[in-house]
Amino acid sequence: MAAGGNTLGEVGRRIEAQLRAALRPTALTVVDDSAQHAGHSGARAGGESHFTVMVESEAFIGLGRVARQRLVYRALAEALAGPVHALALVTRAPGEG
Repeated sequence: MAAGGNTLGEVGRRIEAQLRAALRPTALTVVDDSAQHAGHSGARAGGESHFTVMVESEAFIGLGRVARQRLVYRALAEALAGPVHALALVTRAPGEG
C-alpha cells in the first residue's frame, strides 16, 4: 500500500506484488521516494527509481538484518536489476518494535 498519498506506479505495484507473493507480509508499505532524488545519479526521468519498503513478515523470525535483506533482494531481483536504483529497507518480524 502506498503511504502518505504516495500513489505507486507500475514499478512500485510490482515491488508490492512480488513481496506479497514471496514473504506473505503481515504489514507492507512501499513508498516511491524518486521525486526527492530527481537529478541525482540513478534517477529516471519517469521516476520509480528510489523506494523505501517497510515489511513485516513471519519469514523474518530468527533472522538477522542481513539475512532479512537478502530475502527481500531475492524477491525483488528483477526490479533491482532494472528500474530500481535505490531501496531503503525496514524489515521486522511480527511483534518487533
